[in-house]
Amino acid sequence: MVSVVIPAHNEAGVVGRLLRGLLAGARPGEFEIWVVANGCTDDTAGVAGGFGPDVNVLVSPRPDKHAAMRLADEHAKGFPRLYVDADVELGSADVRALAEALDAPGVMAAGPERAWPADGRPWTVRWFYDVWHEFPTVRTGLWGRGVVGVSRQGYERLRELPPLLGDDLAASLAFSADQRRVVPGAVAVVHPPRGLAALLKIRTRALVSTAQAAGDPHLADVAGDDRTSWSDLRDVALAAPLRNGPKVAWFLAITVVTRLRARRAVRAGDFTTWQRDDTSRRP
Repeated sequence: MVSVVIPAHNEAGVVGRLLRGLLAGARPGEFEIWVVANGCTDDTAGVAGGFGPDVNVLVSPRPDKHAAMRLADEHAKGFPRLYVDADVELGSADVRALAEALDAPGVMAAGPERAWPADGRPWTVRWFYDVWHEFPTVRTGLWGRGVVGVSRQGYERLRELPPLLGDDLAASLAFSADQRRVVPGAVAVVHPPRGLAALLKIRTRALVSTAQAAGDPHLADVAGDDRTSWSDLRDVALAAPLRNGPKVAWFLAITVVTRLRARRAVRAGDFTTWQRDDTSRRP
């Protein structure tokens, strides 16, 4: 039995979409699903509860993703175990593919490929992600996928980590390249922001997460390995200069702005403010 943990803070508009995908085609008792409505002011718990006995719902008054995942861990029994963001889309076949990968010897963590629907997004968002998706670290890291799966051994390693803003980044860095897998047979639909302001929010959060991971003794030695290098940018630009040159320039502009914002947060010691993109949660 695979346990699926879904921390959900004010996700009434999208959690049903995720649950329908997970349950479609699932065999009775195949998945143990736990939705943790944490600090919600909407009907996240009610929507999840409407799926009946196939979905277990826990309610926590505190808006805290890490605490929500740990609360579910106290109840969940199955392995492999998947931690899934409520705003992504994942199907039962994708869960099976991830579980199969995690059953392979030596594999302790796994994530799906990303599907990135760009319909309705302005060029200010599309150009950034056109470049971002080309980087080797983006292709091989487990972060930014909305789904991280672990084996029992991998789970024990994650339990040793302190609460971090970028939980998916920490999960990726906690495992070496031969201990983690991106599974081609599994795909998560990750909905990108619908505007520049939202993009700046989540990119600032990502940079603050990276800085926090670099300062943690558990991850400091490897945190720098998942950063984009100048050679990565050069390779993207040279692959198609006329098409990619302006996109790389835009990517750099976004990076400069978000790094300045992230530095202010790091100097203030603010590693708890969750800069959330609500635009991607629109129906």
